[in-house]
Amino acid sequence: MIAIDIRAALNEPGNVDRPWLIAPETGHQLSYDRLRALATRLDVWFHDQGIGPGAIVAMLLPNGLTASALFIATMATGRVIAPLSLLAQPSQLAFVLDHCDPAMVFTTADRAGSLRVTLNGQRAGRVRVVDPDTLVGGPWGELTDAGNGFCSPPPRSDDDALLMYTSGTTGSPKGVPLTHGNLLHSAAAVARWHDLGPRDRVLSALPLYHINGQVIGTLTPLLSHGSLVAPRRFSVSGWWQAAMDHRCTWLNMVPTIIAYLLNEASGAPNALPAIRFGRSASAPLPPDQQRAFEQRFGIPIIEAMGMTESASVVFCNPMALERRRIGSPGLPIGVEVKVVDDRGRTLGASRTGEIWLRGPTVMRGYFRDPERTAEALTADGWLRSGDLGHLDADGYAFITGRLKELIIKGGENIAPREIDEALLRHPDVLEAAAVGIPHPAYGQDILAAVVPKAGVQPSLDDLRAFCERELGRYKTPARFVFLTALPKGPSGKVQRLKLLDDLAPD
Repeated sequence: MIAIDIRAALNEPGNVDRPWLIAPETGHQLSYDRLRALATRLDVWFHDQGIGPGAIVAMLLPNGLTASALFIATMATGRVIAPLSLLAQPSQLAFVLDHCDPAMVFTTADRAGSLRVTLNGQRAGRVRVVDPDTLVGGPWGELTDAGNGFCSPPPRSDDDALLMYTSGTTGSPKGVPLTHGNLLHSAAAVARWHDLGPRDRVLSALPLYHINGQVIGTLTPLLSHGSLVAPRRFSVSGWWQAAMDHRCTWLNMVPTIIAYLLNEASGAPNALPAIRFGRSASAPLPPDQQRAFEQRFGIPIIEAMGMTESASVVFCNPMALERRRIGSPGLPIGVEVKVVDDRGRTLGASRTGEIWLRGPTVMRGYFRDPERTAEALTADGWLRSGDLGHLDADGYAFITGRLKELIIKGGENIAPREIDEALLRHPDVLEAAAVGIPHPAYGQDILAAVVPKAGVQPSLDDLRAFCERELGRYKTPARFVFLTALPKGPSGKVQRLKLLDDLAPD
């Protein structure tokens, strides 16, 4: 049975002095018992501050002991946690803070000054400085009496628990409120799918201001009574050592992490028998990279796909290796899925259209934004994902791109991912992203941004000839540009529309 709220999940029997979180850089650990005690203290402190249940509490914090504790404990008190992106531009951060108007914002000493300027006036007093690596001081240290438990009533399943803002690359950021029920259904679906239990321990460096790091990396271990090893950030040099030192049994990754681990694989151990699988989501995983990773490290990769609006779950490949489909994010998990045409009519197997989904993990609507809610959700609860793809005869999904990113050259639809994957087969290419650019005759042509591997520089003629062999002349990019890095959102997903803006002439 799924717990009905985060507090109930935290109070489940069996979670005692076992570690829930381990911070590898400092060696600090946070047990289930300690996390529960922190939540009760935080509830009393919020009450004393006049911040009641349902209030929005934001945090602008790097990964660490404090961010993880605040994330879980705030939801357990019945308040709504709003993690703010450390990558947000000042204008985006100002918009989000104005839009959600949090009762309090937790941050670090080095960010407090600029945050107070952004909030200005009386709201500047809502900023509260905490240490990111310890639980000394902060809201817990200000209590003289922790009380005898929670003083606020338990939240309900349909109460909001989390307010996430999308990256806003195509306009102002959208607030996505997710309920306790949304989050716990999602975490339970992932735990069941991967057969996770108390013996499992995940290594996840994904940021806590992204839905993958929140639900997959943080809530799923809590619900399955396992443990989380949470580095401050991803580091190639420290990744495998952390996995071995803390006896991790699975890895929470994105394709960028996989690419960098492969590119510097010479220093990795030859055998990692304790790790039973790696999970890759948040962006499409190129099949050649998946095969190369599995061959080099001996760790099977289970590719998945999620959305903020569906609490990080949509598709996942089966754990049985013989049932995986390389190049597919897998089967529906926790949601109903259908593929529709531009009039909302359901399409049959292998026909490409927009993917729609519905179920207990799907949001009720965007925060304070009825217009975009009406655009995204149908009257009967289907969420228009904006992703293009198809389901095969066995129900496996294949994603070809985003509606807004599709390249239409001479009337032919070209999926940018097809260009990306061809370029990634070139031995000198570390990352690649294709976008559509204006063309007077074709309407659009193709530009490819390429990040070369360290120490090499492929020639334009070589790349063009390679693409003609792999893709044919029609789909070969008309232009190539070399970059040191691709613009990405918090999840590691390439922001193609931002790439176009960055490359636009002044």
